[in-house]
Amino acid sequence: MNQPIRVALIHDWLTGMRGGEYVLEAIAEIFPRSDLFTLIYVPGRIAPAITALKRHTSWLQKIPKIESRYRYFLPLMPKAIESFDLTGFDLIISSSHCVAKGIRKPKDAFHVSYVFAPMRYMWDRFDEYFGPPKSSAPVRALAHRLRPFLQNWDRQASSTKNVDELMSISRYIATQVKNAYGRDSEIIYPFVNLDRFQLPRQAGRNYLLVSAFAPYKRVELAIEAFNRLKLPLLVVGSGQDEKRLKKLAGPTIEILGSLSNSAISDLYRKCKAFIFPGEEDFGITPLEAMASGAPVIAYGSGGVLETVTEKTGIFFRPQTVEALMEAVLKIENGEIKLSEADCRARAREFSKEKFQTEFITQIKKAWLKSGRDLKPLEEKIEAGWAFKGDHDTHRINLGTQPKENPHGRN
Repeated sequence: MNQPIRVALIHDWLTGMRGGEYVLEAIAEIFPRSDLFTLIYVPGRIAPAITALKRHTSWLQKIPKIESRYRYFLPLMPKAIESFDLTGFDLIISSSHCVAKGIRKPKDAFHVSYVFAPMRYMWDRFDEYFGPPKSSAPVRALAHRLRPFLQNWDRQASSTKNVDELMSISRYIATQVKNAYGRDSEIIYPFVNLDRFQLPRQAGRNYLLVSAFAPYKRVELAIEAFNRLKLPLLVVGSGQDEKRLKKLAGPTIEILGSLSNSAISDLYRKCKAFIFPGEEDFGITPLEAMASGAPVIAYGSGGVLETVTEKTGIFFRPQTVEALMEAVLKIENGEIKLSEADCRARAREFSKEKFQTEFITQIKKAWLKSGRDLKPLEEKIEAGWAFKGDHDTHRINLGTQPKENPHGRN
């Protein structure tokens, strides 16, 4: 008789619910009896589907105030993730933008890694985190010394010896994966939680920006543009750049801090347009805006080119204050009008049910390709859905034959 397979879910850290954590939640719904391994876990900030998993944290968890200082321990994270013992697990699923995919795979296990980005701080985003004036001279010098080591570690961690199947969140990231690791990856787009954005649209005068206050998000670009335009901009978020951004904000800009999901959903449906000034790996917030019926004004690069269309938004280039101002004025002066129906229809193409279906399909396809028996995996998935129950999640297609990923291989 086939023995039930054991599943381990790996995530970099859990300090709050953002795009990557909502993806982990969707995976946890498929495998609700799996074990969770993460470097750091902050109680009270994480969704129930994740909290319910049997949890293992690293020795970083014991460091005082680690929840606000974890970024300083980046050089130690490779050793921390490698310290987990996954002996006895058959299927390992990592969701990674930093070190999660560097978990040490047991000899007979199968490792699938869903990549949000190659180690973000050490590859394409390096200058945005460590370039002047983002960091002090000593920190910048240390980062330059560590960069070759961490890049090499990330490359080795992503090799076929440790990761059997790579998945990327967008074509944009699949290209980065190819450049960094020399490997192809399947593209499976993340999702927007459509249930949160069902209220009717009531567009007002305010523009809206929802973002973490990290350097690469380029929130300061939007603040400067709206300072010059003297138009109302609401900014939702928090993070390492918060003090600096508050100093930049003029009288027409309100920085609201972190808000509840319901409050943010209300702002989406009432905004005149949503502002997205950074270059993102994928970008969930533009989809949330479109799901609310709001048009998007976005910098025309990165993953947003795969979600926003000419019917649902305006792209500005280059990534300058002047180009953003010009795009905003096209909405403000009525030169371009985008329909609520088109925005909502586009967002519906990125549902959680679709993500989960494609994610399972690709895992089954890769599992079969490796020569493994599909039946134990199918039984594990079916048991997971039965355990979760039909009342709070979608049932998805569990057909025995894996289908081709409609997004194809990059």
